[in-house]
Amino acid sequence: MEFIPAAARRYAEAAFELALERDDLDRWAGDLRALAGVLAEPGAVAFFDSARVPDAQKERVLEQVLEGIGPLAWNLARLLVSRGRLGLGPQIALAFQELLDGHRGVAQAQVTTAVPLTASQADAVAARLGELTGKQVVVEAHEDPQIIGGLVARIGDQLIDGSTRARLESLKRELEGTVR
Repeated sequence: MEFIPAAARRYAEAAFELALERDDLDRWAGDLRALAGVLAEPGAVAFFDSARVPDAQKERVLEQVLEGIGPLAWNLARLLVSRGRLGLGPQIALAFQELLDGHRGVAQAQVTTAVPLTASQADAVAARLGELTGKQVVVEAHEDPQIIGGLVARIGDQLIDGSTRARLESLKRELEGTVR
């Protein structure tokens, strides 16, 4: 899970409130993803953070690459340029998506297994995690052979460790405790 600075969260919360008031959540999410995509391009953050490049030139470039975004999202982009905070764009998009997911009852789960999950296994894990959380769960799967077997799931700040490694370590602690 990526760290999101407090400033990015504040911008995302303001954008989310505007989007919610105007019933324009999907448009805002797409516009913020587009902004994050522009900043993911090699050299983009350096260009937009450069004090040598005038704000007017930064805005012209943004206007070209973000053609078609909504007027309020464009206002946000211009505000970020003027405050030298455009580099927060990807984190703002991520924080906005978290707010949107929460609003819609969706939880993102980072699931780590020893071997890759098939699509049906990922669906089964999502269904089981959904039962535990009471939310619709979207699984992002990762592999780590060190967990040996089972899975480790992180949903927000909740950790569910059902790995074989954790079970073995627990058993080891129990056995060490009875030897004394």
